[in-house]
Amino acid sequence: MIEILTLTLNPAFDLGAEADRVVAGPKLRLGQALIEPGGGGINVARAGTILGGRMRAIAALAGLTGDRMRALLEQAGIDLVVFPLAGETRQSLVVTDRRDGAQFRFMLPGPDWTDSDVSGLLDLVRHEAAHAAILVLSGSQPPGVPPDFPARLLALLPGARVIIDTSGPALALLTRQPMPDARPLALRMDQAEAEEQAGHSLTSVAASLDAAQTMVNRGVAECVVLARGAEGSVLATRNLRLHCAPPVVPVVSKVGAGDSFTAGFALSLARGGDWAEALRHGTAAAAAAVMTPGSALCRAEDVARLLPLCRMEAGQ
Repeated sequence: MIEILTLTLNPAFDLGAEADRVVAGPKLRLGQALIEPGGGGINVARAGTILGGRMRAIAALAGLTGDRMRALLEQAGIDLVVFPLAGETRQSLVVTDRRDGAQFRFMLPGPDWTDSDVSGLLDLVRHEAAHAAILVLSGSQPPGVPPDFPARLLALLPGARVIIDTSGPALALLTRQPMPDARPLALRMDQAEAEEQAGHSLTSVAASLDAAQTMVNRGVAECVVLARGAEGSVLATRNLRLHCAPPVVPVVSKVGAGDSFTAGFALSLARGGDWAEALRHGTAAAAAAVMTPGSALCRAEDVARLLPLCRMEAGQ
């Protein structure tokens, strides 16, 4: 049995580099590029593999860029199931300004999908999900994939344990039109996404917990997890409110922290952990990820060291 099956609709060939300074106008001479296969579900699979999980990744790949990503993932030991597409897999570029560590992130849209592509992928996921303890849908949706894709996926897999970490119209539809009979096990958002869905700023841990529990009570998910940056993450179910704060760590790059969180969180649940254990493992993985450069993910030794230092508190 696979512990975690991940699904990535819009993978990205990630390039990360540094410049002495980032300004408009002149040519910017970058340092040596760090190249990583990326996209939400792919990153979750990579991070989970680093943490010793039995992972499998479904990824929609296209063109020469997709071929390069496939080679990188196979070299990394990822159990990969490719869903082939026409067009070209998107690329992303993260440039770090050496003066102050500011990061500039440039993302291309990805190939256009057809209705036939969507149907074909759903058929593939239905087959593969039967062999996994948890399914993670993570990352943005490419052009042509309808906003109701997560809802269609949930309806296709009744009884499956599904964790969703998406964005944009798909996230908005999921939160505003919940399906109580086909809801995810857990829904995760970063702070900006959470504030957009809540319709107001979430200036405190208590405010984030209120927003998360409101969504749970509306039937959006069994559990909602909201990130709060350096303050860690909060988690709410109908009867539980938790906040887990990481220790202070040196921040090298914030890219990949959310996906590392999801990997640690999902892997803990797949192994029988409760909500508190899962939140602690996710928090430690996210803290470990910000210590690595570019789009690199968490390191297992950092996660193990940080895990007992993460502070768990019951939310008020």
